[in-house]
Amino acid sequence: MKLVTRAALGWPTSAAPSQTSTKGVKVHYEGTPVSTKLLTDHNACLAEWKAIRKSHLANKVENYSDVAYNYAGCPHGYLLEGRGLRKRTGANGNQALNTAHYAILGLVGSSGLTEPTDAMLGAIRDGIELLRKNGAGSEIKGHRDGYATACPGGPLYAWVKAGAPRPGGSEPKPGTPAPKPPTVRYEPFPGASFFLNGSRPALGKKSPIFTAMGKRLVAVGCGRYKVGPGPELGQADVDSYEAWQRKQGFTGAAAKWPPGRTTWDALKVPNT
Repeated sequence: MKLVTRAALGWPTSAAPSQTSTKGVKVHYEGTPVSTKLLTDHNACLAEWKAIRKSHLANKVENYSDVAYNYAGCPHGYLLEGRGLRKRTGANGNQALNTAHYAILGLVGSSGLTEPTDAMLGAIRDGIELLRKNGAGSEIKGHRDGYATACPGGPLYAWVKAGAPRPGGSEPKPGTPAPKPPTVRYEPFPGASFFLNGSRPALGKKSPIFTAMGKRLVAVGCGRYKVGPGPELGQADVDSYEAWQRKQGFTGAAAKWPPGRTTWDALKVPNT
């Protein structure tokens, strides 16, 4: 599971009301045109998700307390946290329906990007299984089940009606161990061994990537340099990057060196 948490998105704890159980999960789509740019740019997916939350919070008629969905699945296979676990959805049409199912959005729409990728279906399935471990019942439905709407669109609804199978025949077999809970850190990029000397920062190591990294850290307001940055990894680089990871919402050990994939991708260090 590739989870992008609220903290990584820069969002506070959800203000949505708590709900400890539901009949299951309902799947949704955006219902508006969605750019195909999302297929090649994961940052565009994050921007789309943030824009959805912003529009919901601005909706004074519905008076949303947060983005309407518990989670969203993106074309790159990331599960994006919305209201999160054990939170009542605001996405099922009326109060009675809101209490019946948790909600997961696929980042597809009525035109442009309309077909969910296998990675997106896998992420939605990850979300379903995560919610089932935290109060959701066995039902998997589309928004149109019980409410007059086209949501979640033809392609996504066909998948729901087929039982929401995991793509590629990777449905876990009965008796197989449950997947481990998601963590807030991803695999370091481009690899822990590149940034480390054993378990410590590889201070003194030289690479143009450190110069490029340092310049980006300065640009995002996390530079802790008195001199530089330069091609030799120094303590100021480590301090600056840890400041960046904290700025992205990570705390404690999750904010420590080495870089995590999520924060590295967000920093947009140019290729060297």
